[in-house]
Amino acid sequence: MYMRKKIAMIGDKDSILGFKALGVSIYPVVDASEAATVLRQASSGDYAIIFITEYFAQGIQDKIKELQQVSLPAITIIPDHREDLGLAMDKLKKIMEKAVGVDILFKGEGNENE
Repeated sequence: MYMRKKIAMIGDKDSILGFKALGVSIYPVVDASEAATVLRQASSGDYAIIFITEYFAQGIQDKIKELQQVSLPAITIIPDHREDLGLAMDKLKKIMEKAVGVDILFKGEGNENE
């Protein structure tokens, strides 16, 4: 029998509420401690992907790194409606560098000599 995996979204209510209409399980949180608790619970459930907004991810980086050591669920940091902290783009850059061996996203950005 095919088991269908789900998607979870952790963040402030304003940033994640719209994803509920897409069938995503949403978990509104108010602080990093609550985000860590929800992340721990969701990661032991039947989720294939857990998205967490930058604002809350910044406070629980160690927990996220610990949980990323297993294949599932994939934990991905996304921007939210607050100030862009760069965590999501930094994570994407590291994934791309690992996959292809070089920085193809930002190559030469900020470096006038290239």
